[in-house]
Amino acid sequence: MTISVLLVDAYAAIYRAFFAIRTLTGPRGEPVNAIYGFTKMLRKLLADHCPSHCAVVFDQGVPQYRLTILPSYKQQRPPTPPELDAQLPSIRGVLAALRIPIIEIDGEEADDIIATLAVRSVAAGADVLIASHDKDFMQIVAPHVRLIRTNGKETAVIDEVGVESRYGVKPKQMVDFLSLVGDPADNIRGVAGVGEKTAAELLRKYKTAETLLASVSQIDKPRLREAIRASADRLRANRQLITLRSDLTLAATLDDLKLQAPDYPKLSALFKQLGFKSLLAEVDNASSSLGNLSLFAETMPRKPISS
Repeated sequence: MTISVLLVDAYAAIYRAFFAIRTLTGPRGEPVNAIYGFTKMLRKLLADHCPSHCAVVFDQGVPQYRLTILPSYKQQRPPTPPELDAQLPSIRGVLAALRIPIIEIDGEEADDIIATLAVRSVAAGADVLIASHDKDFMQIVAPHVRLIRTNGKETAVIDEVGVESRYGVKPKQMVDFLSLVGDPADNIRGVAGVGEKTAAELLRKYKTAETLLASVSQIDKPRLREAIRASADRLRANRQLITLRSDLTLAATLDDLKLQAPDYPKLSALFKQLGFKSLLAEVDNASSSLGNLSLFAETMPRKPISS
């Protein structure tokens, strides 16, 4: 039996859910839009991809080494909206009832934790799907690591061919690609005047950022040549910021991520409290089928993660 691991970038999914459903309140008038949207999103991921293992990974701060390189790293991001912050305990409650492990490390970003889990899982013989819209994960796409991106009802699974088709470079070149174009989401500035098309053209010719810098005098366009030359230090710093760490110390093992049957009574009570009538009905239906290891197993068509 193939081991299939689903790794969910928690805040990426939670924020998308929060903004996708702007107004939804529970029986007591409290906001529940993020809880509902996140649960529905997770429901679809489990049902569509049928993983044998799963974890939801949360950020717990920013590594000090990235702030040392760039003190303004991610500082442009606004604080969590209070109405979203209030829903986080219930989201964690849903995950606890599903018996899906939450992985988080103080002072570490979810990206690095997910990269570490992905590399370890592949080494143990697993296939990995990462559910996130973060472009940084493109750098670790490989034969046994793919990305899931959802947009409304549409879901795309991105493999190595998909990365090259979208960005014009191979996954192993994505760190250099993002270093050239920058990443506004993380407050990382790229090379002035270099967009995605130019970055892809440069990397197709020079392969790596270091080779590009060593060959900068060969660039025909004077403005581009001088922009790259002036940005040499920034390019090297960007590479350090963007490169995901896959060597974190984690207590969780692959066995810890194995899906278990949910705690249906706890889940039912929670959905009743939140006023999620349709989800409550699906939980009651799933709980009546003994042996189900993932939520809503009987209510949606399922396909293996390797398809």
